[in-house]
Amino acid sequence: MKKSTVAILRTSPATVLEDYHTLLNLAGYQDVLRKDVETALKINISWHFFFPASSTPPWQLEGVIRAMKRDGYDPARIHACHNRTVVIDAHLGERENKQINVVRAHGLRNVHLYESEEWINIRDAVGDLTKKFLCLNEVYPGGFMIPRCFIGENIIHLPTVKTHIFTTTTGAMKNAFGGLLNERRHWTHPVIHETLVDLLMIQKKIHRGIFAVMDGTFAGDGPGPRCMRPHVKNVILASADQVAIDAVAAKIMGFDPLRDLKFVRLAHEQGLGCGDPREIEIVGDRAAADENWHFVGPFKKMTFAGRMQHRIYWGKLRKPVEWTLKTVLAPWAYIASVLYHDSFWYPTHQRLVHESLRSEWGRLFNNWDGLAISPDDLKRAGWDDVGEAPARLTRESLKLLGKSVRVLGTCIREAPEFAARKRRRRAACSCSEM
Repeated sequence: MKKSTVAILRTSPATVLEDYHTLLNLAGYQDVLRKDVETALKINISWHFFFPASSTPPWQLEGVIRAMKRDGYDPARIHACHNRTVVIDAHLGERENKQINVVRAHGLRNVHLYESEEWINIRDAVGDLTKKFLCLNEVYPGGFMIPRCFIGENIIHLPTVKTHIFTTTTGAMKNAFGGLLNERRHWTHPVIHETLVDLLMIQKKIHRGIFAVMDGTFAGDGPGPRCMRPHVKNVILASADQVAIDAVAAKIMGFDPLRDLKFVRLAHEQGLGCGDPREIEIVGDRAAADENWHFVGPFKKMTFAGRMQHRIYWGKLRKPVEWTLKTVLAPWAYIASVLYHDSFWYPTHQRLVHESLRSEWGRLFNNWDGLAISPDDLKRAGWDDVGEAPARLTRESLKLLGKSVRVLGTCIREAPEFAARKRRRRAACSCSEM
């Protein structure tokens, strides 16, 4: 049986576009992703504000699109793909993280799954595969909905290298979480590891080809996927094996994937991929794969919000509180999350953002629009000049507070519990008019 392969390269702004093209081909993406079917680029937005390592950076998206165009993939069959989370505004996120700039420059379709796509019940989509689920039948006894457009499509996941307060690390497998589960996916948090394994089973059933490209130019340590300490690490990874790429990234961060990452161990045991780094073939820069960054992980210095979430899902608050998250009372948790992360944590930790903006990658991000490369110029290796760092720190507390208030309003307005009641009222009105 052929070994799982993970490609890894060191990179820099001057070579990042060429490096992404090399990376994808080292990992054999053309053998996995057919050119005659649609390919979804599953963008990661873990925070609608820019925070290094939290969300897909523009050069990651740019590098993948240019590599595909260079290798003969038709841009008309490539589209960006976003999910919605009740505490994350995807439209704000794609602007603040400059992903929409890249999508528009290349003329790609930009799909927001919750706004334009038809959804289908999982039992109609995958049939008897549901009998093999580890947990989702218990979480959703009536089944759940997935986007119909995913069926038969290629998908490329675009995660970043970072830690996570629920899963220790997050990457390719977790990137499917938002797209394949509806807005009540927080119901799965108590069984998050088993959920990720079930979702990988689904992906293997519905997608024509699955591939992952992980950006570690910035890498995040601490209570991710938001409140992290970013580090410049200058590595990028790719693989057709979602389990293997998550395992290799975890090992580089300093974790034992089979011991520390239950979702990797379960997927490895289920034969859904290889989670043992000793059995994974590394191509590219082997020395980079042997690094140990000694990340402390998400649990040693958890935020107040993180500690409360752990107590609700796995600790003393589970019995008295967790049930509320499955009722119309659930929006209290969404409101609390937005107030803590957007209105308090982010404005009070702007120093971390500004320190990152002084790095080469931060300067490239800050000056992105002025450094734009023609979408037809597929020979450029990268950016030799990333421009100047921000001249001085600017106080943006009031501006950020205003944005967080708008996100809070959207969060309340689009909470699935309220939306369900609106749908029932509309249905009742329609029936009464007949």
